[in-house]
Amino acid sequence: MAEKKGLSKPVKLKADLADLLGARSLPRTEITKKLWDYIKSRKLQTTKVNGKPENAGKNIVVDAKLIKIVNNTKIKTASGKVVDLTKLKEGQTIDMMQIASVVSANIE
Repeated sequence: MAEKKGLSKPVKLKADLADLLGARSLPRTEITKKLWDYIKSRKLQTTKVNGKPENAGKNIVVDAKLIKIVNNTKIKTASGKVVDLTKLKEGQTIDMMQIASVVSANIE
């Protein structure tokens, strides 16, 4: 059987993410899927942005469990942009596109 590579290759999760997902090692694709399952099951996606339904669901409200992994996020992207979510507070929101940065910051 061929060795799994790329996004299918299991990676080691840091403690806070492992506790949230209930696993110590998962492929990136599965990490993202499980995070979205968690977000959707707790209805953490916003229903409005700036009082309007446009882009509803684009932002994620950070709850007590998510804040632990979100606050671990301070990385530099390939384009050189720094994503720093270390000062985010419970109840604040992150853009759904920042989930990839959160995952990257919480794997070894």
